[in-house]
Amino acid sequence: MVPSSSDGAGRDLLVGIDAGTSVIKAVAFDLAGRQIAVASVPNRYTTSADGAAFQSLDRTWADCAQTLRDLGTKVEGLARRTAAVAVTGQGDGTWLVGAGNKPASDAWLWLDARAADTVLRLQGNPASRARFEATGTGLAACSQGAQIAHMAATTPEVLDRSEVALHCKDWLYLNLTGVRATDPSEASFTYGDFRTRRYDDSVIEALGLTARRGLLPEIVDGTELTHALSPEAAAATGLLAGTPVCLGFVDIVLTALGAGIHTAGSAGATCSIIGSTGMHMRAVHNADVYLSAEGTGYVIALPIPGMSAQVQSNMAATLNVDWILNLACDLLAEFGTKLSQSDRVQRIDGWLQSGRPGAHLYHPYISDAGERGPFVNANARANFTGLTSESRFPDLLLAVVEGLGMAARDCYAAMGGAMPAELRLTGGATRSRALRAVLGAVVGAPVRTSTREEAGAAGAAMMAAVALGVYPDMQACIADWVTPLLGPVETPDPHRVQTYSQAFPVYQEARRALEPVWDAMARQARQMEGRAHPEALSADTKVERRAVR
Repeated sequence: MVPSSSDGAGRDLLVGIDAGTSVIKAVAFDLAGRQIAVASVPNRYTTSADGAAFQSLDRTWADCAQTLRDLGTKVEGLARRTAAVAVTGQGDGTWLVGAGNKPASDAWLWLDARAADTVLRLQGNPASRARFEATGTGLAACSQGAQIAHMAATTPEVLDRSEVALHCKDWLYLNLTGVRATDPSEASFTYGDFRTRRYDDSVIEALGLTARRGLLPEIVDGTELTHALSPEAAAATGLLAGTPVCLGFVDIVLTALGAGIHTAGSAGATCSIIGSTGMHMRAVHNADVYLSAEGTGYVIALPIPGMSAQVQSNMAATLNVDWILNLACDLLAEFGTKLSQSDRVQRIDGWLQSGRPGAHLYHPYISDAGERGPFVNANARANFTGLTSESRFPDLLLAVVEGLGMAARDCYAAMGGAMPAELRLTGGATRSRALRAVLGAVVGAPVRTSTREEAGAAGAAMMAAVALGVYPDMQACIADWVTPLLGPVETPDPHRVQTYSQAFPVYQEARRALEPVWDAMARQARQMEGRAHPEALSADTKVERRAVR
């Protein structure tokens, strides 16, 4: 279909904001989904020795406003041409706001591990399984419910001065419109029921947060309702006051939407986002959701009535590749040889093609926070299995990428049902054809990628397009914005498929066998740290992260 201008002559653009962990971006699209321009600012957050990961709410809003002003310098007449602004952002975490819509504390991010002990306590609650069956989502330290429960037990004064608990995109929406709200996706997988997309009092009670129920904001579906850009936000961003603003769903599902998780005739297709973390998703009707016996994963509402994304998530994906490449570069630097980032990218495909398939196993749990999908263990750590005197660097790099594929397959296996009929990939790492070939062969599915550069911002803008009536529903928008951008099918090598299919049960068996080893190593590390540096147990060593692409 040919979309029409939404509300008046000249309003021919939609602006999507995607406030990720690494970068905050503002992207302009025309009404048919063509990307016009993008502006970005690196996101900044701080970590400390107690497992905290936090960032300033005020600085996050200032950075977001900066991206919109910068976008205005790239697109002539942006303010008068913008039909709507839509915002999405990193999920989980806790963004507390108090009187006068001022921050009540720094934001706790999804990377924050301080609530780990609280999660263990809550999982021992007899109501824990009922909470999981309502939300479809396993409890982890990244969850806002767990974080607020931890605050209630340790720093209740922070909650006492708070009036509303938001997520990242909700905080930006508040600054854009003056409206305190959250969306159906984060509301339901944190505190509600994915079937109704509303809060569920039994879930809130299971988290021990009945007394804090008043912190939960109104739920707003951005495909149905928008609010006007405030005069204050207009002054900060350079846009026009009164411009409609759409509150998007969480960035995970909007990225998947923009990358093709659901298109006409896509039965059996799945979507994996291969970035710093790995997100593995399939779009299902709510009646077909599979709830694992282990109680892990997410069920996240899609901006399509009656449909959700069933999700399993690895804590680390390309972080594993970064680690082994950095290790090699450090060794080369000792001998006076330096490899630039572009040199590394150019060499990756060659190394992957010369490695021996299936020669080693690698479990890609390189994150300091351990693993969360398809199992939860904060002590999980990466490892190679099967090294010999014949092992060479290309073999190890290939094993690392194979490990990403094994982790993805492990996640899809935990969702129940058949393995993917087609694997749709997005994320920076998937630009490598050799890497895509390995992932497809390990999962055992043909691969397709999208040429959509900014899928998260596009997913948010798609919601705005439906809200404004540019398209009658999301299915019609997908037909224009998503389907034409899907690339050709890349069929995996059948011999590699067989090799990896035989290796996968061994990968799973080794993973299970290693769990007591990881736990023992963690206990030993804590004992050694306590003996060597007793003061470190209370130290507040802080490191600011400026994550850039």
